[in-house]
Amino acid sequence: MTVADTGTALRIRKAEAGDFAEIRRITLAAYLDAGHLTEGHPYLAILGDVEQRARHAELWIAESGGRAVGSVMLTHPGRKYTEVALDGEIEFRMLAVDPAAQGLGVGREIVRRILDHARSLDGVDAVAITSGAWMTPAHRLYGSLGFVRVPERDWSFDGGPKDLWVFRHVL
Repeated sequence: MTVADTGTALRIRKAEAGDFAEIRRITLAAYLDAGHLTEGHPYLAILGDVEQRARHAELWIAESGGRAVGSVMLTHPGRKYTEVALDGEIEFRMLAVDPAAQGLGVGREIVRRILDHARSLDGVDAVAITSGAWMTPAHRLYGSLGFVRVPERDWSFDGGPKDLWVFRHVL
């Protein structure tokens, strides 16, 4: 079943300050529920600081039936939250779907909308994303939408094994 099968349209729009609490809730719940992080992990503070992210990047929220069900952050080379985007690329990060809405195609529709948006931008010819090596459902999603892993751009936060994988979609 997908969001479309439920009879409710998925609305994806630029987030406003009034959406930040829902973006925080969705993002933290998605990362914790999936087991990507555990309570007390320092990255949770970064994920939860939606206000700071909104000052330096573009935040989107996805709604279905009047309820927030997903969010994502978009950024460009040289900006504070950019990790891997090179010239000519846009990057998305912190794609999160409310655990109650996972498996309904919300993440897929958000990524499709990002690709459409990127095609409309002058000077952008690719979309990049970092995904943890352990995030295999995300890898399947990205691959099904035409993203290709770029292992030479893989990286790590601490200089250890390069367990943060880069995927790229040429537009």
